[in-house]
Amino acid sequence: MRRPRVLTNFAMTADGKISTRNLTPSGFTSGRDKRRLLEIRSLGDALLVGRGTAEADNMSMTIPAEDLRAERVARGQAEHPVRALISNSGAIPASLRVFTNTAAPTVVYATEAMPAAVRQTLQTVADLQLFSEKNVPLREVLHDLQMRHGVRTLVCEGGPTLVKSLLADDLVDEMFVTIAPILFGGKNAPTMTGPPGSFLPASRIFRLKHFFIENNEAYCHYVKRIKR
Repeated sequence: MRRPRVLTNFAMTADGKISTRNLTPSGFTSGRDKRRLLEIRSLGDALLVGRGTAEADNMSMTIPAEDLRAERVARGQAEHPVRALISNSGAIPASLRVFTNTAAPTVVYATEAMPAAVRQTLQTVADLQLFSEKNVPLREVLHDLQMRHGVRTLVCEGGPTLVKSLLADDLVDEMFVTIAPILFGGKNAPTMTGPPGSFLPASRIFRLKHFFIENNEAYCHYVKRIKR
């Protein structure tokens, strides 16, 4: 099944935490890192997030930097990426900025467990795609984004449950990781694949393609190692 190239982007502490145990928004990195997030986001034809991330950060999922939008247009992309949300429960508030901001198309992938009232509201502000499975089938989501929306490169900004599911299905091609010089600790503070729990069905092996240090932060770019 054809699919886009999938990139993930996370900032984490030196002990591997992406948030506190209370799941507060990640504001522990520098302004340079926040600009880098936008630079990586701007690479994608689509931006993918889970419901929890969209709600916790109340994201517009757009490219606010004018220079990055101009670069996208020069590359033949739309000013803003297609915005894709995933939710197994479908309990998504219609008040989120991603729905009130109309700068780019929004697609919601959920299951038929979505409450009828939510379905009725969201179908007026987004392209709603519902699946009969218990969990949204990620391969089908990626295939749909490529075939119906012309997505060649997709950037996923979390959350960890979604990224763990993408890794479990071996759907992540590249990872961008910022390592900040701070420690959170705590067994309930999530990592890139969530709080401690079950292992992936198999190890996913990447190689470090690029690395640099700026503002006392380490910036890493990993690509999936191809099996020979």
